[in-house]
Amino acid sequence: MSATHDAQQTPPAPRAAGVHGFCDPRFTAVREAFEENFRTRRELGAAVAVTLGGETVVDLWGGWADAARTRSWERDTLVNVWSTTKGPVALCAHLLADRGLLDLDAPVARYWPEFAAAGKEKVLVRHLLSHRAGLCGLREPHSLQDLYDWELTTARLAATEPWWEPGTRSGYHAVTYGFLVGEVVRRITGLKPGAFLEREVTGPLGIDFSVGLPVEKYGRAAELTHTPAGSDDERSPTFRHLNRLTLAAMANPAIGTAHANTPAWRAAEVPAGNGHGTARAVAALYGVFAGRGSFGGRRILSPEAAERVREGQGSCVDLVLGAGLGGESEAGLGLWLSGPKGAYGPNPRAFGHDGFGGSCGLADPEAGVSLGYVMNRMGPRIMDDPRKMALIDALYGAL
Repeated sequence: MSATHDAQQTPPAPRAAGVHGFCDPRFTAVREAFEENFRTRRELGAAVAVTLGGETVVDLWGGWADAARTRSWERDTLVNVWSTTKGPVALCAHLLADRGLLDLDAPVARYWPEFAAAGKEKVLVRHLLSHRAGLCGLREPHSLQDLYDWELTTARLAATEPWWEPGTRSGYHAVTYGFLVGEVVRRITGLKPGAFLEREVTGPLGIDFSVGLPVEKYGRAAELTHTPAGSDDERSPTFRHLNRLTLAAMANPAIGTAHANTPAWRAAEVPAGNGHGTARAVAALYGVFAGRGSFGGRRILSPEAAERVREGQGSCVDLVLGAGLGGESEAGLGLWLSGPKGAYGPNPRAFGHDGFGGSCGLADPEAGVSLGYVMNRMGPRIMDDPRKMALIDALYGAL
């Protein structure tokens, strides 16, 4: 079934068309920005949640869960959040480091001996977390069916040589990140990151988020769809200036909305990109970082471990995303720093992660806030979707 819908033939969606939920009066501007996304920014279905000091102050949802507009977006609607999944996967690694089971400064091969092949014996765990391992993609063709095979994918990553000298530059590991960090988690715990996250965090805290999607939850899943093609200026510069590293990271294999709506994608574990959850769940997971390791009255990480997540690894022009970012950026140990451009608000030390098409998780320990934004109409940008930025601007304007 086609997942496209021509928003230009659809009248603007008024408030009555579907914004529901709770918003503390102090954050009315966030609700207004969320509603404006439906009126002027082609939103189809979406949700946004904000926590302040660990308490939910915004929990809004609205619009439609499918392209045909037959299912309303409900409070418990789940949606694939793409790379916003990377924050929870990083949390798994930091949990192990906090417990003394993982040394972020150790060679990856200490935990995954086969990884030492092809000159990777000195690649450190921190290089995996910060997109500096030189493994932004595989060199040999890798199909979607291959990607769904955990053992095959991790074996190929262990055998391949880096594209650049590890540790020297970042090059966004769009899909490989989850397998690289995830295999280290699996070697230590015996569990893939999705199961480990459920056992240690989402289960105990009752957070409605999973890597992959259990079949019994399919009925709650939103259908992903594309925004109609706009002007060339609107399209992500990342896709207008493709180099061999961008192609390796983003197109081997190519993954789109049509794939993400299938049972095969949902049944697989692709921990860099197939997390499914609500905005409330994303805000809670990033809220662990915003709460300096605590959320919902429960300590998940020590304050020191939570702080280490945003330990900058050096600003540079990312080898994969450089064209799209328009300049330098800086990754921490699993998440990206807001930096001088304010990708996650005016605090340059706030941090978070965008998901392809628009979703976002944000953490700002200084302000004590986290934000989760999820949607089903994919925008054309890799990062800093206008809908996301409008919500972040409104949030900080209200603080």
